[in-house]
Amino acid sequence: MGASVRLICLLTLAYRAALIALALSLAGGWAHAAAQTGVDLQLVLAVDASGSVSEARFELQKKGYVAAFRSPLLLRAVRSGSRQAIAVTMVQWTGPVLQVQVVPWMLVNDEASMLALAAAIEAASRQLFGGGTSISGAIDHAMTLFPNAPYRGARRVIDVSGDGRNNRGRPAAEARDEAVRAGVTINGLPILAVEPDLEEVYRDNVIGGPGAFVIPAASFETFADAILKKLIVEISDAQGARAASIIVAPRAASSALSSRALCPGSISPLALPRGWLDPGDKHRDDSAACGFPVPTYFRMLLEAEALRSSHGNPRRD
Repeated sequence: MGASVRLICLLTLAYRAALIALALSLAGGWAHAAAQTGVDLQLVLAVDASGSVSEARFELQKKGYVAAFRSPLLLRAVRSGSRQAIAVTMVQWTGPVLQVQVVPWMLVNDEASMLALAAAIEAASRQLFGGGTSISGAIDHAMTLFPNAPYRGARRVIDVSGDGRNNRGRPAAEARDEAVRAGVTINGLPILAVEPDLEEVYRDNVIGGPGAFVIPAASFETFADAILKKLIVEISDAQGARAASIIVAPRAASSALSSRALCPGSISPLALPRGWLDPGDKHRDDSAACGFPVPTYFRMLLEAEALRSSHGNPRRD
């Protein structure tokens, strides 16, 4: 009888200890959630460091990101959101289990913080040099970075750039579909220098989620231009993106890049989102083709949206 009582006491104590541990765990989770800073966007930049990317090509990729985050046009995009803040981290990736977070989560909410991010990217050395090309591994790793970030994004986006198709690990489409089911959008920037059909591969197997799109770079030399356009569309608030998609009808990429295609004569300044026709904007472009002053930022957003319409074949599954 005494043994039974002792057993019951031990089980009771164990049960209470389990309840306390559970409560502490939940409290920790709630405290972490409360401590997270709200931002418009959490963005994971997933950069290809596989063997096909030479050191020179890798440097071109890095310089493209650095230039983008030093652009006042990108700062305008950040300020278009309701919180006027985004959180960004950068990952280098190759094989299924070869990923390195080379830039931690950083808050961008003004010029100083954006320049600090550019400096961190510039200072980040290459950590990986081979191991295959596993886009699925890059997506899976990126998904692990969101929950413990010090920021909580209204939108979560993984930005995958690379010069080859998935050839290691599970199919990229499987990883993509799991991420989309979790509420994450994946956009792609395929570099067509090695595989000219890579844009189609990214469209069918990599991108996914609301508004997902592909903007290809013809070569590593054109990467900087492509990444700036892509980041502007990714970072811009949904209202701005919708306005641009309404103004720019789908058309062939060649015509979409012309000045007249970007500035239809039927559009008046009143149709543009508030703040994009600031008379004091030093980045104004008084284009005769448009018939009214259009900030360079808006022209670039229109150009990127035209590329998305022409190339993106957006997935919303």
